[in-house]
Amino acid sequence: MVIRNTRGFSYLGLLFAVAVLGLAAAASVRAGALAQRRAAEDELLFIGREFREALRHYREATPDGGPPAPHRLEDLLADPRFADRRRHLRRVYTDPLTGRAEWGLVRDRNGALLAVFSLAEGEPIRRANFRADFFHFGGARSYRDWVFAYGVACVDTGCQWPAGTRWSPP
Repeated sequence: MVIRNTRGFSYLGLLFAVAVLGLAAAASVRAGALAQRRAAEDELLFIGREFREALRHYREATPDGGPPAPHRLEDLLADPRFADRRRHLRRVYTDPLTGRAEWGLVRDRNGALLAVFSLAEGEPIRRANFRADFFHFGGARSYRDWVFAYGVACVDTGCQWPAGTRWSPP
């Protein structure tokens, strides 16, 4: 009868099982982070659409001789051009990618607000299949390239900004 030395076999099996569980956990965390970022991108597109629509409503409600664009985001919450309270936007949204209510602003040479963009760093996950109103976001290299504007001509290669346009922060 041959007696084999099987000491340590259970220990090796346990180490292997822990390693497999660790790899599975790491993969699920990575997949969860990716899903969370996709959801944040979808929310950013929704919020950007809200900003763009607010800029459109502001422009369309312009009284004769009044400025067609706001100078601050807060002007979209309570339009200073009218005695009664007119809202074009419910609230200044929090950027879902940064967690702050701070946005990059595109202004014309007179300081009027033309567009809003996220201050988030990083490359977007979504590269194609945008709605028709955001077709020009395809191929964007950064979230900062997702600029939400109204009244600016946009083509596949980007938007055509008027002379003297300022971006803040750069």
